[in-house]
Amino acid sequence: MLVRSFPARFLTRMAQQFATIGIFAKKHDDGVRRTLATLIDDLQRRALDVLLDAGHVETGFDVATCPREQLGARCDLVVVVGGDGTLLDAGRTVAAAETPLLGVNLGRLGFMVDVLPADMIATLDDILAGRYIAESRLMIAARIERADGHVESAIYPAINECVIRNQDFARVLDFDTYMNGDFISHHRADGMVVATPTGSTAYALSGGGPVLHPGLNALALVPICPHTLSDRPLIVDADHTVEIRVADTLAGAALFTSDGQVSQPLHAGDRVLIERGAHDLRLIHPPGYDYFNILRNKLQWGRGQQTPAV
Repeated sequence: MLVRSFPARFLTRMAQQFATIGIFAKKHDDGVRRTLATLIDDLQRRALDVLLDAGHVETGFDVATCPREQLGARCDLVVVVGGDGTLLDAGRTVAAAETPLLGVNLGRLGFMVDVLPADMIATLDDILAGRYIAESRLMIAARIERADGHVESAIYPAINECVIRNQDFARVLDFDTYMNGDFISHHRADGMVVATPTGSTAYALSGGGPVLHPGLNALALVPICPHTLSDRPLIVDADHTVEIRVADTLAGAALFTSDGQVSQPLHAGDRVLIERGAHDLRLIHPPGYDYFNILRNKLQWGRGQQTPAV
């Protein structure tokens, strides 16, 4: 059984039992299909139970399928084949079951899906032998309260970020920010990114926000193209509730998005309440995983300079 803690990053040498492996894959991609076939064949050769996301439209695989909402509860490990976007989708789906995810990178950037297809089988050898690094990443959850006081029942989980911005991309948005009910500031900007440490290297980074180490219990509030240049990013404790309140003067609509994949319209006076989620995202990395090495490679830190010997 994996040890649950936050922040937690440890290398376990005890044999772990991943008897049932779920697979969540990017759709409509021939490259993914080839890697998926190799993965399924290898797992079946190992006599493991394999469940493929039933929402995957690929045909021709001799493997059982499972509704995506049940994948986490029925599997001991979920392998994600695709890019970071595919992992975000899978992570929000299985996080409540506390099932760990392993990402095979067939995307462009790959901050979270860190196993190359060429290394996939060797990585599975290590993981199934109990040699891996397990990590917990905090998630956030958002609720929307309408201007008339009605609180919507839907909860929107996010691994990377929640974003509020004007639906009309050619106009700035007026809004206020609060923390635990205390007023922070009024803003005129294209919008606001509320990012987790995981999401600090995504949209928030493009908006000028800082990189947060994934072990931090913190959120970054990053204004998007603020009208006032002194309106700078703010780091707050993730255990606080962040509130974004759309100005009463808004003509038209604003837009709320979760991880850039789920969206809801906002109107004048609506509020978005963002707090730490009830569950963490659990990730599995191969032995030797190094977060700072990921940053150096993906962000090209120190390019052209020699890495000091350890």
